[in-house]
Amino acid sequence: MSQRVKYLLALAAFLLVVGVGLALPGALFWADLKAHEQKLLSDIMTAHGGLLMLAALLAVVALGVALQSVFRAYVTAPLRMTEATRTMLEANPDYRLPESGTAELRMLARTINQLADERNALHHDVEERVREGRRSVEAERNRLAALMSELTQSVVVCNLDGRILLYNHRARLQFQAMADAATGAGSLIGLGRSIFAVFEHNLIAHALEQLHHRLSRAGAAPVAHFVTVTGAGQLLRVQMAPVLAGADEGDAAPEQPAVSGYVLTIDNITRGFETDSARDQLLQSLTEGSRAPLANIRAAVENLVAYPDMGSDERERFMNIVVEEVGVLSHKIDRAASDHAGTLKARWPLEEMLGTDLVAALQRRIEKRLELPCKIEEADPDAWVNVDSFSLLQGLTYLAARLQEGYEVREVRLRLIPAGRMVYLDLIWSGAIVATETQMNWELEPMTSGGEATPLTLREVVERHGGEIWLQRDRTAHRAFFRFLIPAASPQEALETGWPVHGESRPEYYDFDLFAQTDERRDLDDRLLSELTYTVFDTETTGLEPSKGDEIIQIGAVRIVNGRRLRHENFDQLVDPRRRMAKESVEIHGITAEMLAGQPTIDRVLPGFHAFCADTVLVAHNAAFDMRFLQLKEEATGVHFTNPVLDTMLLSLVVQPNQESHRLEAIAERLGVNVIGRHTALGDAIVTGEVLLKLITLLNERGIRTLREARDAAQKSYLARVRY
Repeated sequence: MSQRVKYLLALAAFLLVVGVGLALPGALFWADLKAHEQKLLSDIMTAHGGLLMLAALLAVVALGVALQSVFRAYVTAPLRMTEATRTMLEANPDYRLPESGTAELRMLARTINQLADERNALHHDVEERVREGRRSVEAERNRLAALMSELTQSVVVCNLDGRILLYNHRARLQFQAMADAATGAGSLIGLGRSIFAVFEHNLIAHALEQLHHRLSRAGAAPVAHFVTVTGAGQLLRVQMAPVLAGADEGDAAPEQPAVSGYVLTIDNITRGFETDSARDQLLQSLTEGSRAPLANIRAAVENLVAYPDMGSDERERFMNIVVEEVGVLSHKIDRAASDHAGTLKARWPLEEMLGTDLVAALQRRIEKRLELPCKIEEADPDAWVNVDSFSLLQGLTYLAARLQEGYEVREVRLRLIPAGRMVYLDLIWSGAIVATETQMNWELEPMTSGGEATPLTLREVVERHGGEIWLQRDRTAHRAFFRFLIPAASPQEALETGWPVHGESRPEYYDFDLFAQTDERRDLDDRLLSELTYTVFDTETTGLEPSKGDEIIQIGAVRIVNGRRLRHENFDQLVDPRRRMAKESVEIHGITAEMLAGQPTIDRVLPGFHAFCADTVLVAHNAAFDMRFLQLKEEATGVHFTNPVLDTMLLSLVVQPNQESHRLEAIAERLGVNVIGRHTALGDAIVTGEVLLKLITLLNERGIRTLREARDAAQKSYLARVRY
């Protein structure tokens, strides 16, 4: 019951008591009067009734104001103090009660604050002792996380329900690329997400059966393998190994170790499979396509040999057959060499490398081994190359050494320029010009430079890369250069070999507490709030009236798993609304039309956001507003959000009904949440997520522990009736 209703009931009860208290003496007084006295009093009241009614009304108003003042001082103020004390104890230990109100309340607030200070001191001491006990465990976790983040293979660890509880950065990049290809946005991987979004449930179940079978056989390696194709058409080879549950000390050893989860090591073999297929097609085309020409040539030669005295016309006809078929074979071979050059070289272990790293390494090598000054003249910072870096560095150092020894070159320069699917790598010098014959000799002799010898030739290094090398003169600058043509790495290859950005070499992509969550089939409404996975989101819009055509211009979201906000699993996307924005809205969120130009439209963004929200509870502040925008797009986009929804504004009303404001900033201030990035979708989502975690603690203290209980309590608040 709200305080307004309580106050009105109290006022009505007070007036009723006063009315009854005045009516009884008045009735006795009237009965004691004689008839002419009653008539005289009645005439007086009739003549002055209006004045008496006004006086009575003023008395009622005065009594109401006085009662309201007393009610605020001795009812509302203590209730607010009670809510604030609960907040201080359960959600924000640094919060302190304001010393305001009556003298008694000020004294009580001062006493509570002193007790809170003493409690905090004791709590900090206990926390420090707990931290000391956890340091060894955290160290082990961090070592594993560091090891996982540096692996070059994709690794994912799941519990028995298929919920992801650990993954490394390589897996994040690989799954992100697959999600982009499949849905245009979003990610298929994340803590608490289901691995069945990528792999069929039957595949995992069959592999688990194999693991259990191998564990039951002595000496069998407990590993299962399978190959599958994702929805994006990627061919993946997967190795599964079990995570065995540890037995308590003193327990008898079980006949078969219990499996608590599994480790998936994933290789994307799509490119290798395509390369092998192309090589097979090449061999087939060369064998099958060469049979007919070779048969014709053989028949023509056999006729020429068998009949040496044949006429000139016949001889010329057979010679033309030979020439024509040889031309056909030559054309096939040339075309195969051109079309499948990359395939023919694919078996050599070339590696993707950032071009600037390659020229920097070459610069250091030349200066150190040859003591020859070397400068980088130009190097595209976005160029990636596919090279055998060691042999290529040997080759270029060898050329620099020959220039230094044979032509007394005193400085060389390096240049790296993208050229479509290839990259130019130039070794530049000024002065003497190298003859073409000399260049050919350098290419064919074993390389020796700086006291290092190798049987490999420069020509073999070039052939390893499927490229070319030539000598070119720059007459305008009076200098010359050797130009290497080497393969560029594709954008996808460059992405897949990337490592964590923002200087975070070991991001936190694990939560081992998820091992204990193995009852995923339970209805969400009956699960504890602390066990649920949440997607906390916010939208920025062109205006405040979704039913009148206002549109979403930004969606931001964060995920909360196992009571923790995941810093690296966010959704943040601008949206082109294809309509004009209200000036008032721009002043609030600062998103201009220029910022939205070229951004995807809502029909492209919502599928990715829907995938990001899969199997979670949606949370927003004033969720009715944001959900209305999503619901109005269901018919046009075909994307339906059927997730359960929680509203932090309504939950705040549940736990703190006597507070004056339930705006996000006010709640955050009461709960000790720092407000950063307000009025950006992602910034508001982050603040709302932190507020939710505090509210869950306060809800639990009030006996509201499950999702069903939280939703029922929120729907009873008066703000739940607001519609947009």
